[in-house]
Amino acid sequence: MNDVQYYIEGILQQNRLVLARTITLIESSLPAHQEMARKVIDRLLPYTGKSYRLGITGVPGAGKSTFIEGFGTMLTDLGHRVAVLAVDPSSSRSGGSILGDKTRMEKLAVNDRAFIRPSPSQGTLGGVARRTRETMLVCEAAGYDVIIVETVGVGQSETTVASMVDFFLVLMIAGAGDELQGIKKGVLEVADAIVINKTDGDNIHRAKMAQKDYQAALHLLMRSDPVWSPPVLTCSSLEMTGMEAVWQTINDHRTAHNDANMLEAKRKTQSLDWMGFLLDEGLRQWFYENPQIKDLLPHLRDEVSAGRLSPTAAADQLLGCIRGHDSTHS
Repeated sequence: MNDVQYYIEGILQQNRLVLARTITLIESSLPAHQEMARKVIDRLLPYTGKSYRLGITGVPGAGKSTFIEGFGTMLTDLGHRVAVLAVDPSSSRSGGSILGDKTRMEKLAVNDRAFIRPSPSQGTLGGVARRTRETMLVCEAAGYDVIIVETVGVGQSETTVASMVDFFLVLMIAGAGDELQGIKKGVLEVADAIVINKTDGDNIHRAKMAQKDYQAALHLLMRSDPVWSPPVLTCSSLEMTGMEAVWQTINDHRTAHNDANMLEAKRKTQSLDWMGFLLDEGLRQWFYENPQIKDLLPHLRDEVSAGRLSPTAAADQLLGCIRGHDSTHS
């Protein structure tokens, strides 16, 4: 298992055990493992990019797990191979475990054409997102043609997931009070479709009313996409109704963006943005680990908080350390 070739061959042969081990390698914080993971991913790059990447988020109680299980099962019945990856920076606080996702999606977890991978149980959003991006590439190389990235955490994780997928779906429910208060404007701005789940039984009328409310809300938002207006759909994960319409919408979106040469351009932009993010994160880490910075920072913080030194002068002194000269003497 210390051989890069072991991982490459196992992934290309669609060996699930090797896939799981490769993801464990990617998630490891050991420098030797990170180095090997980089080599594996670089070698697998020519085999990536052929899947369709979906992001799914939803308000609490929207039935996300049931929806993903039903939707994923429908896709495997259609002949697709589906990988479900979770982005959950908050699970160390909420007690999320490796078994959490498996028990939430029991049918999909034992489906030969599906692969479920929960996010690591702790870590910053950036760290979890990095591992999810790399895991996505490895799953593509292993022949999964639909990748579902699920946001389990709250807050910034939705827009982070939207920045790594081709299609971003927001799952809602009707009859839970003021629906529009339940979701942030920023999430609606990146949504490619809103799906109102649990449209069954006594809830059908409420769901149709909510559908009109969301359609009106979406019309008020400025959209930057020239070829797509996000629709509002209804479905029932319980009764497995409306799932085909959701998949058809995703395919229509893909066709529209392919025809306009926008899908490839979007992925290129996402890759460049991701490189910029990693550079920023790496430089920040390198800066704060610099011995001179570590020595000087507590003193300068005291000076700034006491009002004896301006924030600008303090920052200039710290940056002077890594420029190779003391900016106070320049």
